[in-house]
Amino acid sequence: MNRKSFIIVLWISFFIGTFTFIFFTGDKTVSVYFINLFIAVLYALTISAGNGMINDYLSRHYSWVEETRTRTILGIVATVLVNVVLILFCNYTNLVLFQKMEFTGFFSGTMGFANWFGINIALLISAVLHAKGFIEEWKKSTRKEIVEQKLIAKSANAQFESLKNQLDPHFLFNSLNVLSALIDENPSQAQHFTAAMSKIYRYVLEQKDKELVTIEEELDFAKTYCELLKTRFEDSVNFEFSINEDNRKLFVVPLSLQLLLENCIKHNFATAQKPLNIKIYANNGFLFIENNLQQREQMKESAGIGLANIVQRYSLLTKQNVFIEKSTDFFRVKIPILTQKITAMTPQPSEESLAYDRAFKRVKELKGFYGNLISYCLVIPFLIFINLKTVPEYQWFWWPMLGWGIGVASHALQVFGIGRDWEEKQIRKIMEKEKQANN
Repeated sequence: MNRKSFIIVLWISFFIGTFTFIFFTGDKTVSVYFINLFIAVLYALTISAGNGMINDYLSRHYSWVEETRTRTILGIVATVLVNVVLILFCNYTNLVLFQKMEFTGFFSGTMGFANWFGINIALLISAVLHAKGFIEEWKKSTRKEIVEQKLIAKSANAQFESLKNQLDPHFLFNSLNVLSALIDENPSQAQHFTAAMSKIYRYVLEQKDKELVTIEEELDFAKTYCELLKTRFEDSVNFEFSINEDNRKLFVVPLSLQLLLENCIKHNFATAQKPLNIKIYANNGFLFIENNLQQREQMKESAGIGLANIVQRYSLLTKQNVFIEKSTDFFRVKIPILTQKITAMTPQPSEESLAYDRAFKRVKELKGFYGNLISYCLVIPFLIFINLKTVPEYQWFWWPMLGWGIGVASHALQVFGIGRDWEEKQIRKIMEKEKQANN
């Protein structure tokens, strides 16, 4: 128990002791007042310290968030056992040692009722402490989850922006290389290439900041780029596009076709006798870029920026993979076709709101349960007191105590998910049967 908690317990003891002395003590002397204060401190300090130690020990070894069920079961068992021992100890000290009552009647009559009433009050205090601990841990977990998601989103966003920024110099330098070669081979076509390259570069600047574009947009740009390549290679390179209208409305990462077409030209030789044949087609949710393999000898090792850029951008946007297939006859790259436009790299408030909604719903469930439990702990002892004072020969209090107790137990099973695994297994079993029947 820390200093703050200790001071709070002392203040509570002071008010309880003073209240008892004023309203329930006949002998208004200083010594009796201090005896009342001592007894109040005895109960308050023993119950709060004992329950605090249980709560701290269980919280250190069993997480409320990750091991909710285990923490709840052990908490209930430990709380009941320890509070029974604590109340019996306090009542023995108070009633037998201070008030000099006979120990033979400790478990019956007035002292028996005092034991029962004290245990219920102690359980009530313990339930409040456990509820407070759970809510605090859940809030910490929710805040931690939100912060982690924001950090991941910011990191991914920075990485994604870095990848997109690679496209400007990469496209420009490669286009200038093509232009440089074309100036030596065909100056008139080089002039046409320069004019067309400015239009294409404008598209690069417009599209590179987008996370996804339609296949139709990418195809139109790729065809323009292919026309430029034809001005240099003429009949040495052939392009074949085969994509139906349904796939044209779906999405890919921007400039993916241009980078892969550029990759084909860069790593393969092409002549009129042995033309480089490049096919672009869609199948089974993938966009294929395939060429016959005519690998040229590299004077120096390639940096591999184009293909690596596409792979990394897809990894940040979707769990679907980019596939690279190579044989002695062909080289093929398969990029996933995405069915919806997503924004995965910016911090998403929906994740935060979902986490908050889950926490709010969970706290609401717990408040309902602990409200039910607190009402039970307060009302049932009162009913017992009324019953024993009015008609002690007929103990009717057992009926509401058992009936309401079963309701509280059922509420606990529902709130803490005890037995929920069985429900989930049955749901999965029924779903599998329905799936098999449909197949």
